Amino acid sequence: QVQLVESGGGLVQAGGSLRLSCAASGSLFSFNTMGWYRQAPGQQRELVATITSGKTTNYADSVKGRFTISGDNAKKMVYLQMNSLKPEDTAVYYCNYNDLRATTAWGQGTQVTVSS
Repeated sequence: QVQLVESGGGLVQAGGSLRLSCAASGSLFSFNTMGWYRQAPGQQRELVATITSGKTTNYADSVKGRFTISGDNAKKMVYLQMNSLKPEDTAVYYCNYNDLRATTAWGQGTQVTVSS
């Protein structure tokens, strides 16, 4: 099993920044993909950004140029640096893990609220 714990959410004004962290523990596989998803009230969960164990990254068009995902394999951590935040970025942000064994895990989520 894999466990994920997010931290770093909060309330910020539009144009501000936040950094989310995700700590992974348990039976991690060397070849994996971790990422951040978000879900706003009444909407489906959507991909924000992913990073592979080989450091390949992928971003949703809505966050390109504003958000940066990074990972520390040794510390089993994934980060999401969010700059130039907009009210439409308000959502619960979830950390996700997938690997070649088809193991999938989700964190409990952390609330990000951007005020206008």
